[in-house]
Amino acid sequence: MAQTDTVTRILDTAEVLFAERGFAETSLRTITSKARVNLAAVNYHFGSKKSLIQAVFARYLDPFTVRFHHALDELEAQHAGGVIPLEVLLETMARTVLEVPGERHSLKVFMKLLGLAYSQAQGHLRRYIQDEYGSVFSRFTDLVRLATPDLPDSERFWRLHFVLGTVIFTLSGLDALRDIAEKDYQEHVSVRDLIRRLRPVVVAAMNAPLPPPPMPKAEAS
Repeated sequence: MAQTDTVTRILDTAEVLFAERGFAETSLRTITSKARVNLAAVNYHFGSKKSLIQAVFARYLDPFTVRFHHALDELEAQHAGGVIPLEVLLETMARTVLEVPGERHSLKVFMKLLGLAYSQAQGHLRRYIQDEYGSVFSRFTDLVRLATPDLPDSERFWRLHFVLGTVIFTLSGLDALRDIAEKDYQEHVSVRDLIRRLRPVVVAAMNAPLPPPPMPKAEAS
């Protein structure tokens, strides 16, 4: 078996198992059994389970980062230094996210992995994503800041994560949502149809009025 084939087989198997079972619940022995390779191959090519998890994410995030930087370059050129509208920024990110998984497994797997990165105790993975890919996300956040000047930074942080959670939940449950739409409403929904419907919702969430300030403790009790 060629080295590249071994690496590909391990990564293909690992990303599906991680998405189905979680990081902690998926052992290296389970991965090697499903991939039909020995444990020494994983240790040789990746060195540790943490490194394998990071390599799985790199297969999505490397091409995403390249594509998204390029897309933001084009937007900045089109708007000639002006403010890029929020809906354009969100649409561009969504379009880039949709393009990448076609080169790997499904969009559903990618979204599940991304959700697990935040919902499970994987501090090393969040640090890895920040260190390796933080520049493109910081660039996007800076452009969103210009498009939402009335939002305090802390409120923008929360809203972006609410939006991210909405997108991850929706796209990771895509198969179930399609089944419901078809059985209950006789609608055949493509991924792009879903994004088209999702866009005004997340834009409205980002542009919603600020919440009222918290009540003083005496009044709240």
